[in-house]
Amino acid sequence: MNKNIAIVGAGFSGAVIANQLAQAGYTVDVFESRPHIAGNCYSERDAETGVMVHVYGPHIFHTDNERAWEFVNRYAEFKPYVNRVKAITGGKVFTLPINLLTINQFFNKTMGPAEAQEFLQSLGDKSIENPTTFEEQALRFVGRELYEAFFKTYTIKQWGLHPSELPASILKRLPVRFNYDDNYFNHKYQGMPADGYTALVQNIIDVPGVTVHLSTAFDPADKGNYAHVFYSGPIDAWFKHEEGRLPYRTLDFETFRADGDYQGNAVINYCDDDKKYTRITEHKHFSPWEKHEKTICYAEYSRQCEEKDVPYYPIRQTREKAQLERYVNKAKNEENVTFVGRLGTYRYLDMDVTIHEALLTADKFLDSAKTGERMPAFTIDPMA
Repeated sequence: MNKNIAIVGAGFSGAVIANQLAQAGYTVDVFESRPHIAGNCYSERDAETGVMVHVYGPHIFHTDNERAWEFVNRYAEFKPYVNRVKAITGGKVFTLPINLLTINQFFNKTMGPAEAQEFLQSLGDKSIENPTTFEEQALRFVGRELYEAFFKTYTIKQWGLHPSELPASILKRLPVRFNYDDNYFNHKYQGMPADGYTALVQNIIDVPGVTVHLSTAFDPADKGNYAHVFYSGPIDAWFKHEEGRLPYRTLDFETFRADGDYQGNAVINYCDDDKKYTRITEHKHFSPWEKHEKTICYAEYSRQCEEKDVPYYPIRQTREKAQLERYVNKAKNEENVTFVGRLGTYRYLDMDVTIHEALLTADKFLDSAKTGERMPAFTIDPMA
């Protein structure tokens, strides 16, 4: 029986699947086109400041998934970390997500929870009964003033689209709280790996039977050399973009360093159009247990992803879903190839979801090897 496995991509999807299959007795080759592991979660120390930098933008681990949390803690020490985001709009600083403090500060009031909830309901556009767009969702539930202050321009900068062109589901991920809780994420487990994400992924992938090939692309024509291929690259690239390129947003970073503390917080959003960047992240604050005399910051710019760019966020509009469906149907006809992760399934995935789905994919493969059933192209259907 051929027990050689190819995994394309050394991010969390590839590393977790490699870990699980190697421990089950398979020989695993991991192919990574970049010169480093960990994908967009790659972190390294800045030589000038000594700060641990999230090279492709900040990643904060947060989850309610017990299995994902237990898994990552097996391979790294996690330090407690709470993401507390600030936003600048109209020349003032506010707390995100919108909570009782934000509402009282913005409207210059001193309301309690029930009063603020009633007040916000009075601002909502009652004529919008079933919001289908981001804009309608915001106008219906927070009213025009908060929508224009915190969401409208920021969204245009982030997505390159007017909120009226985006689905309501995007805004549903941004809660409004009628208390003073400024914890950006509402999950049971939250933290940061003490030694950075690269060390975490290295520990996950450092298993007998796993060989990592950096700066090495995988040719789909070589899939016959392996019992199975797990592919975490862009799904359209596997098929040589036969149905056209799926669109993504990418990020550019303007890096600058300073003495001391630049902004006093890890993340500050810039919601007005006088600044072309969406936010500034100050990386020393992602590791508050460390002390550094200097600081390094990223000003973050979002734009349409081009051929040579690093893809970040899939754009899943109606047109893109039809294009994706054609690729999904092609993928389902592939023999012994499973498409995984953010790029392989063209879905926005948080790290914990990526890890959990990778664990489920490994489970399914090992079960299929026992039963002789065909391993599916997707553990989670991208069209669901």
